[in-house]
Amino acid sequence: MSTQPTTDIDQLLPKNYDPKAAENKWYPYWIEKQFFKAERDPNKRPFTIVIPPPNVTGKLHLGHALDTTLQDIITRTKRMQGYSTLFLPGMDHAGIATQARVEATLREEGISRHDLGREKFVEKVWEWKHIYASHIREQWEKLGLALDYSRERFTMDEGLSQAVREVFVRLYEKGLIYRGNRIINWDPAARTALSDIEVIYKEVKGALHHMRYPLADGTGYIEVATTRPETMLGDTAVAVHPEDERYKDMIGKTVILPIVGREIPIVADDYVDPEFGSGAVKITPAHDPNDFELGLRHQLPQIVVMDESGTMNELAGIYKGLDRFVCRKQIIKDLTEQGVMFKVEEHIHQVGHSERSDAVVEPYLSTQWFVKMQPLADEALANANSPESVKFVPERFKTNYLRWIENIRDWCISRQLWWGHRIPAWYCGDCNETIVSRTNVTECPSCHSHKLEQDNDVLDTWFSSGLWPFSTLGWPEESEDMKYFYPTNVLVTGYDIIFFWVARMMFSGLEFTGKSPFESVLIHGIIRDSEGRKMSKSLGNGVDPMEVIEKYGADALRYTLATGNSPGNDQRFYWEKVEANRNFANKIWNASRFALMNLADFKYEEIDLSGELSTPDKWILSRLQATIADVTRLSDAFEFGEAGRVLYNFIWDDLCDWYIEMAKLPLYGTDEAAKKTTQSVLVTVLDQTLKLLHPFMPFITEEIWQALPHQGESITVAPWPTVNEQWIFAEAESEMNQLMDIIRSVRNIRAEVNVPMSKKIELLIKPSDALSAERLTRGEHYLARFCNPERLEISLDLATPDKAMSAVITGAELFLPLAGLIDIEQELKRLEKEVATLGGEVERIEKKLNNAGFMAKAPEKVVAEEKAKMADYMDKRDKVIARLAELKGE
Repeated sequence: MSTQPTTDIDQLLPKNYDPKAAENKWYPYWIEKQFFKAERDPNKRPFTIVIPPPNVTGKLHLGHALDTTLQDIITRTKRMQGYSTLFLPGMDHAGIATQARVEATLREEGISRHDLGREKFVEKVWEWKHIYASHIREQWEKLGLALDYSRERFTMDEGLSQAVREVFVRLYEKGLIYRGNRIINWDPAARTALSDIEVIYKEVKGALHHMRYPLADGTGYIEVATTRPETMLGDTAVAVHPEDERYKDMIGKTVILPIVGREIPIVADDYVDPEFGSGAVKITPAHDPNDFELGLRHQLPQIVVMDESGTMNELAGIYKGLDRFVCRKQIIKDLTEQGVMFKVEEHIHQVGHSERSDAVVEPYLSTQWFVKMQPLADEALANANSPESVKFVPERFKTNYLRWIENIRDWCISRQLWWGHRIPAWYCGDCNETIVSRTNVTECPSCHSHKLEQDNDVLDTWFSSGLWPFSTLGWPEESEDMKYFYPTNVLVTGYDIIFFWVARMMFSGLEFTGKSPFESVLIHGIIRDSEGRKMSKSLGNGVDPMEVIEKYGADALRYTLATGNSPGNDQRFYWEKVEANRNFANKIWNASRFALMNLADFKYEEIDLSGELSTPDKWILSRLQATIADVTRLSDAFEFGEAGRVLYNFIWDDLCDWYIEMAKLPLYGTDEAAKKTTQSVLVTVLDQTLKLLHPFMPFITEEIWQALPHQGESITVAPWPTVNEQWIFAEAESEMNQLMDIIRSVRNIRAEVNVPMSKKIELLIKPSDALSAERLTRGEHYLARFCNPERLEISLDLATPDKAMSAVITGAELFLPLAGLIDIEQELKRLEKEVATLGGEVERIEKKLNNAGFMAKAPEKVVAEEKAKMADYMDKRDKVIARLAELKGE
């Protein structure tokens, strides 16, 4: 791209910024130039982020936009800082979720997956995947994500499938994967096992049903209570606490299970809480996870009384064929009539629902594949307490992560689906051998039979996504990408999947690579609507990020999401905020157009800051250095909200509202040297500012940067600004602050008495010392320009006028003679109010300095700053009091 600006400003930067035009122009350019393609450069440090793979179930939502925007900001910043960056894209097959969506579309056509058969159905799902993967890529492009598409992965592509098989076989060979009968979460609607993350707990208004089970010896009964009376048909014991005096004589006896008539024992177990209810609980090992564990301890039978659809089976006797909830109603009626159920009380409790089908989840005894998690958890705990421990931002989420690891349970990894990684296990029809293999098996190694059948189940989606940080880089091969880009640097994700995804990536990374898969985990909250509600289809309050981009542009959306909150906290979405950030983009645009209109044929190579710099020049360069330092520090700490605030204030206030206005004097003047210096400052500051803003707003910054005199092909590969110590001018900042205080004070007084800026005034300034007098005299032409005085006098010996509006700033007093301007009574009230305000500030700081706790803990520098503030407030208060006395003639 040329560094030569043309004279046609409207061709370079049209009067109004058009986000669509910039977005359509620059993203294809970045891709064409391969700026996002990661190179393994031995002379650069690598920086890797693998995108949390979105599910191919549909289009991206606002949460995805937040997640990926944060990753993109980090990636773009690191690239500009000289790292060899890889932002790796990819998508997740999302087993049950995607299968459910495809099955729903088939139902609309009046067919089921069973009508198609497994092979044809899977082909249909691949068709769905290709359609929605294309939609997702389009959305990534609209958001402006700096992704290396040459390395895009999918959790079911050939390489990742190989990684999944390798992990399964290794864990199986190590004895950490096993097949067994255990209680799992079962979705009766989808007819599959579920992972914990696929179970959503909802508060439900239910009932606690109290029943009397009669003792077999006829000596009485024992009272039990349940929220699920239909499961009593599978009861195989009643349990009490071994030290519960009420039941000591009953332990070892049997009771008659009502309706069924089966004798079941009364057992003693520490699991039972004697304080809850009657202190006796019914035990149904096949339909409750806690009962299952108790049943193993006491060697109790496991009786499954319903089938995979939630329908009562033949072991349910007379209730066979009834839906579980219909059965519940019938059993309640029958037990009540028999006098067994004697009390029903309202009970609010948490009930698990399938995230996908919304069916009530059934704890269900089933033969499934499991991972023994304890050995993997022990390894993760050891890592968490080591110097190599992953850093959580905010740190409080590490506690949540550790708490879950410390209470780990074996993980059910098999799913009764057709879409997903099929379990690499084969069963021999002749000798019943189970063969687990990295490759497809055609012959039994034990009996050489060819009568083999592969397990019909697929693996839990989280099994493959848990390998994502390294499987995407070529593992199990020791690829060049794996050597250079692994471990990754940052994982960005929501707090809702710390346990289920972050933890599993940690387990897998440590087990199979010997390293943590990432250095830091940046946790963000969820996006809520303007009323603080979670966005959902049922509420109809969701926001499509593409709709926001269509209306306000990608940069406004990105800036809104990135600066909406601090790490780890939820944020509310307001359309008004997006509009305000669109206005911020327009402010930058207009400032840049002003610069271009005053640059003529100025070239980047002509930048020269060796000449005489004015006070505003020094001030803006100095403020720029502070901004560079703050934005860099805050970005490195992932404090994007604060970094955005610093940038916003610098651009809107310092650059646009102050420097550009003051720069008009030399730019419109006749001093060519001063004009050239101002042009150099303006180009330098805009260049550096656009680079700082680029990770947040990539499109508008590229558009402006290309139009301005610049060096390089693209801002996206331009160097990140660094602090130049030679451009820090503390004295100029102090001087400029004094000038701005005066201009603000005069504007405030004018506004207070409704005197327009166009009306000439008298402005008298009494500096408090010689230094202030020298500064203000040097800046007299700025005061003349921005205060519009008919008469301006700056003097240490100024005779205080009898009747004037006044203001006190640090280092000076201002007077605007009242003649024809104001009502003296109103001015007296204003000054009395100012005395009260200043007195309140003095009192506040006095209390702080008199607080022994503050004085003991505060650093000396902070105490000194507070004392200096108090002295300044006291000085201002004394001057205002003196002015009051003068006006009153005292």
